[in-house]
Amino acid sequence: MFGAYGGSGDTSGYGRLVVRDTSPVRGGSTPRPWADELEQLGDDVSAALQEAGSSDDEAFEKVVVHGGQVTFFVRRERLAKVARMFRDDPALRFEMCMGVNGVHYPEETGRELHAVYQLLSITHNRRVNLEVVCPDSDPHIPSIVSTYPSVNWHERETYDFFGILFDGHPALTRIQMPDDWPGHPQRKDYPLGGIPVEYKGATIEPPDERRAYN
Repeated sequence: MFGAYGGSGDTSGYGRLVVRDTSPVRGGSTPRPWADELEQLGDDVSAALQEAGSSDDEAFEKVVVHGGQVTFFVRRERLAKVARMFRDDPALRFEMCMGVNGVHYPEETGRELHAVYQLLSITHNRRVNLEVVCPDSDPHIPSIVSTYPSVNWHERETYDFFGILFDGHPALTRIQMPDDWPGHPQRKDYPLGGIPVEYKGATIEPPDERRAYN
């Protein structure tokens, strides 16, 4: 089958083919000031939170700027309210959620599962990420389908492949894998495997005898 080290045949955990992520996103908050346009975004978010009777520290674990984008690490119990604020506040107006990405970091004890929402403001021509973290032992994140109906299928896919349970989703069922499929196949602890197929009798015609399609 597959063995990354010495032909061991290890089919678990990608045969240890896991590269540790050392990007700034995995570190602490990015200190301000940021770039001009991002600095204005940070001010707008802080003002919207204050108007809602909250603060950056109450809503976010940290805020990271990397590659010209801002990622707000939202405390999962605040996700629903924060997502609605990003959509409805006039200075923010993130009308669209482009999708949800699941990520599995098995080495982050207590923070193994991540869901990343990509938001787009057509009004202000801005993009941000909302990232939410939960542990393997409690893989629950509030659904934001009521705020962004377009993420209905995306949350189902993230559940299907990573096992994150989106509380409040109207129909959280598998969307690509069969209903009785064991496990969640995009997690890094999911075993590699396959069905061996032996092809017999295959031939390749000489170039001058192949069918022409023009």
